[in-house]
Amino acid sequence: MMMARLLSFESWKRWIWSFVRLVLIAGLSFVILYPIIQKISTAIKAKTDLYSPIVVWIPEHYSLENFKNAISIMDYWKTLLNTFSLSATTTILTAISCALAGYAFARLKFRGSNLLFAGVILTIMVPPTTILIPMYLNLKDFSLMGLIPLLTGKTVNLLNSYWPFILTSITANSLKAGLYIFIFRQFFRGIPREVEEAAYMDGAGVGQTFLRIMLPNAIPSIITVLLFSFVWQWNDSFFTTTYLTSSNVMSTQLSSLPYNLSIILGNDASAKDPFYLSMVQDTGILLAILPLIVLYLFVQRYFVESIERTGLVG
Repeated sequence: MMMARLLSFESWKRWIWSFVRLVLIAGLSFVILYPIIQKISTAIKAKTDLYSPIVVWIPEHYSLENFKNAISIMDYWKTLLNTFSLSATTTILTAISCALAGYAFARLKFRGSNLLFAGVILTIMVPPTTILIPMYLNLKDFSLMGLIPLLTGKTVNLLNSYWPFILTSITANSLKAGLYIFIFRQFFRGIPREVEEAAYMDGAGVGQTFLRIMLPNAIPSIITVLLFSFVWQWNDSFFTTTYLTSSNVMSTQLSSLPYNLSIILGNDASAKDPFYLSMVQDTGILLAILPLIVLYLFVQRYFVESIERTGLVG
């Protein structure tokens, strides 16, 4: 009798836990998919459907006019190439510099390493707005610790170029670099020291051990950092709009899309309706995230495996 009750209790517990998981997954899926579905619905609507009380999700009149306007105003294909080039370059440089820093913190013992790593953790917690002004002024009048004015007589303005992204990437100071250093450090600390010691016994130096032994074993963390860095750089609007004011990248084009559209529409007051401008901007946002969705479809298996093996989940 007691066994029957225990079995009944266990079956009820499993059923309740399955139901709770279903509710959580459904809720998370709704939160993630709802904005995307809403933007797709808005993008394929005709302008007349904006004012129709019977149209909510499914358009009454399908139209690709919003896509044509957004592609034309954003100079989409050139913007797509520029954004991909910027994101790919910063991603590769960030992964290299953060891997070196993470390996140094994990394996190389030097004076002040704990203090420096505390600074790395601090960069994760401190909002980027707190360092925006000094970073902006430093890049506006870049002097390389006084060497450039000593040689040329004046500082260099690096704003409105890709140099701020390159310099911050190669010095492991780019967007979310502190998190990437932490990921690499934790992964390298998990590799047995016997692997390194065997390489040292064979006559390999620190550099050779890192390149030939440690780095090939760090593929999961490398994939994680590459994907995170690429997506965050692609979606970044804070630093990108600060460093670049006129370059054609997704962030700057999206922020100026309603304004550019209103200029093109001229004196047509009906076309400048804020709801219509919002419709075209939603279409631009959909075009901006579409490459990331396509990328995820191809790399989702590697992404999930790298997250599991890196230990960020669980």
